[in-house]
Amino acid sequence: MTPLDQAINEIDVYGFTLVPDVLTPEQIGTLKNALIQSAERKGEDGFENRGGASMLVRNLPTLDPAFFQVIDHPVILPLLEHFLARSLILGSLSARIVRPGDGLQNFHSDIPGHMLNPLSPVMMNTVWPLVDFNPKIGGTRIVPGSHKSGHDGPPEGFDVQHVFQPTCKAGSVLIFNGQCWHAGGANDTADNRYAVFAHYRKSMLMFQLDPHDNFPDEWFEQLNPRQRELLRMQQGLRALHAADEHFAQPAKQSK
Repeated sequence: MTPLDQAINEIDVYGFTLVPDVLTPEQIGTLKNALIQSAERKGEDGFENRGGASMLVRNLPTLDPAFFQVIDHPVILPLLEHFLARSLILGSLSARIVRPGDGLQNFHSDIPGHMLNPLSPVMMNTVWPLVDFNPKIGGTRIVPGSHKSGHDGPPEGFDVQHVFQPTCKAGSVLIFNGQCWHAGGANDTADNRYAVFAHYRKSMLMFQLDPHDNFPDEWFEQLNPRQRELLRMQQGLRALHAADEHFAQPAKQSK
């Protein structure tokens, strides 16, 4: 069985797979530096915080072209295409900087209950650790097999007793069916936890975060043709595309 077939079968059975050694040390350093610099430019008020300890850095393609390498990585994209077809889109590309003291997140699915399909995923998530992950520093926790449960989270009163939390080197990639119950882990160390999150969707769906929003014109030529397809930029920038976030925010008044 090839490594690709092994990974596909693990996602079918468990709902997730862990692919080691996807990024080189140089790529890890480039992404980590780009993330830290992007966060510093925006400042504390520029991003969504969870409990004051976890900083969500949103829509990375609009912040630094260093993140483009994640969009269509040749090791990861074939796995995603197997489940979502070649016409898939990048729903969002964001990151979290989880600082010491950030606690456990509640288990949830990224897919609304009415869209759950135990036979065929409509969304796939990838987690790119930029530091080593272990239970102490935390990392994404997943309930194996929950992608087949038909529930978008643990039913009331259900006691989750079987949880996978990766122990892996920076540069690995965790891939999981978006229907899996998952949650961020607590950071019980004195160090920040850095990770990039790429969320992919079937082409019939909207973006989660629209990469056309505030995308710098001068970066467009750095995108290769496949990246433009995944970002729905085949026709260039500024095309109107609906995104989840557009419906979650009040419309801006023109001046």
